[in-house]
Amino acid sequence: MKRLLIILFFVFLWRCALAGEEHLLPRPQQVEWGEGHFSARKVRLLTDVPSRSWEEWLQECGMKADGRAASRIEVSLTDTLPEVGNNPAEAYRLTVETHRIRVEALTGRGLYWAMQTLRQLRDDRGRFRCCRITDWPSFRIRGFMHDVGRGYIPIEELKREIELLSRFKINTFHWHLTENQAWRLESRRYPRLTARENMTRFEGCFYTREEVRSLVEFARRCHVEVIPEIDMPGHSAAFVRAFGCDMQSDRGMSLLKELLDEALELFDSEYIHIGTDEVAFSRRDFVPEMVAHLRARGRKVISWNPGWHYRPGEIDMTQLWSARGQVQEGIPAIDSRFHYLNHYDTFADLVALYNSRIANVECGSEGVAGVILAVWNDRLIPDYRDLLRQNHLYPNMLAVAERAWLGGGDRYFDGEGVMLPTDPSSEVFAAFADFERRLLWHKEHTLRHEPVAYVRQSNVRWEISDPFPNGGDLQKVFAPEREAWSGCFEEGGRRYGVREAVGAGIYLRHVWGGLVPAFYRAAPENHTAYAHTWVYSPRTQRVGAWLETQNYSRSEKDVPPPQGKWDYRESRLWINGSEVAAPEWSASHRLPDNETALGNENCVVRRPVEVLLHKGWNEVLWKLPVGEFRSAQTRLVKWMFTTVFVTPDGERAVDGLIYSPRKKL
Repeated sequence: MKRLLIILFFVFLWRCALAGEEHLLPRPQQVEWGEGHFSARKVRLLTDVPSRSWEEWLQECGMKADGRAASRIEVSLTDTLPEVGNNPAEAYRLTVETHRIRVEALTGRGLYWAMQTLRQLRDDRGRFRCCRITDWPSFRIRGFMHDVGRGYIPIEELKREIELLSRFKINTFHWHLTENQAWRLESRRYPRLTARENMTRFEGCFYTREEVRSLVEFARRCHVEVIPEIDMPGHSAAFVRAFGCDMQSDRGMSLLKELLDEALELFDSEYIHIGTDEVAFSRRDFVPEMVAHLRARGRKVISWNPGWHYRPGEIDMTQLWSARGQVQEGIPAIDSRFHYLNHYDTFADLVALYNSRIANVECGSEGVAGVILAVWNDRLIPDYRDLLRQNHLYPNMLAVAERAWLGGGDRYFDGEGVMLPTDPSSEVFAAFADFERRLLWHKEHTLRHEPVAYVRQSNVRWEISDPFPNGGDLQKVFAPEREAWSGCFEEGGRRYGVREAVGAGIYLRHVWGGLVPAFYRAAPENHTAYAHTWVYSPRTQRVGAWLETQNYSRSEKDVPPPQGKWDYRESRLWINGSEVAAPEWSASHRLPDNETALGNENCVVRRPVEVLLHKGWNEVLWKLPVGEFRSAQTRLVKWMFTTVFVTPDGERAVDGLIYSPRKKL
């Protein structure tokens, strides 16, 4: 019965893919599919809203507006959409018939989201499948954040990301503009703030007032709100260098108010973010005075949580950033807990992000506004495209785009979110596999020019042993190295079993330790694990492999592995009985340092390891020891491994491979 269900599921996916409608991401709330397609070269465009963007869309689709055409596209604002659930201001109704497309929404933003759905509905032949869609977002804030204070991303790149992510109905860009390293927002009154000598990274790089205005206007056209963050009173060494005073001094507070007034001239956003995290407060009037200053100028204020302690009415919204942050009654919240992409690995954390509820609730409310994924750059990464690739910006943003739009999810990060179910007929597995299929379609189409380092992983299956105690001897040899792999091993008079796992990246212990349960729910120090699978190849071929045992966070001072080693834990890998050598590491420093650039430590930014696969079954065996969960070289030890075979250039998975620990075709 289970085999039949699996076959039927994949037949369903295949038929949907042929029909051309199953690339929609995020999935709409309500869809009714019809028969036939809308297909026309000339159309009548009938609209009661400004039509420039729709005329541009017609041109993009290869259609031409013609008042005499038989086929028509009707775009209009309406007073009511009775079927809609949450957030009606962003809702839309879309009807596609063989000779008519009708788009209705309560606002221009809703019409824009409908246009994005139409973009994805269009197939390779320029046709639109007949359907009726009624759609709305579960959460009103669906965003991403860049820390350009520690780093710097050119304005045109930020615009590209805003436009591309708006195609997936992302509606918020949180712009973290100031940090210890640099103040990136030009000040007309105090130009020394952005002087080269007052920056310690990307010296001389900042955003001019004209650039900021152009980005805000560009984002408005994409229906994305820009929320600027002026971090205070912590993370402010650049301010101190420029003015010689602390933000919490009388002079510092006066200067900050002037700088906030300047910022308000550039940003039309409803909200201004003031930081307030990771700092000792020396005066109790600082935060209330800054909040009052912004509110007096008609703006609402966001603050990090944990940070300053607020009572209801003292702040307009908080942004939860650590596990200690909690939604407070009477204060709306944005969930950014466990949403720091700078700590994410390539594969397992994407599973957690897609499966997890936002703020552990089913849908948004007055108290839970939504989610923002954050990219922090404590560690220097000079190339912003490299930064996007290592933080897996687009795969993760597409996962949160769907989750924030649809709501739901079956768990939170602290509920084994990083582990895919091993039963492919389960709803959770099927949902992720289908999301993954759509993500990979958009990688090849919508995001084809972007750094998207992701390949299918829902087909990669392993068996992993119970952990063997090594007593701190990381080179100690255990039964899986001495004998053929089986379902049970004898060692020291004890029996050790194996369990199945699914994924190209498997956490034995998560970067956040017990806060995020992984394969070993209570992972023990000073133990050795083994992971094993067979890989069927339809022919003998040389392929690439993404391989790693420690994904290096972009916010840590960690030093690279010793040359000739995969890590500091004596991990080893054998393929068909031959040991696979570790890469040659590009960095060689041996003291923790944030200012030594992260090099090729992470597998997605180096050339894949070359591997020969024989025709038939190929054996893969990892030895994965661990000592203590914190070391002098690596602050956050990720007990994990990543293995997936890719094309030699690392652009896609190798076709035709079957990963099966029991050699099942």
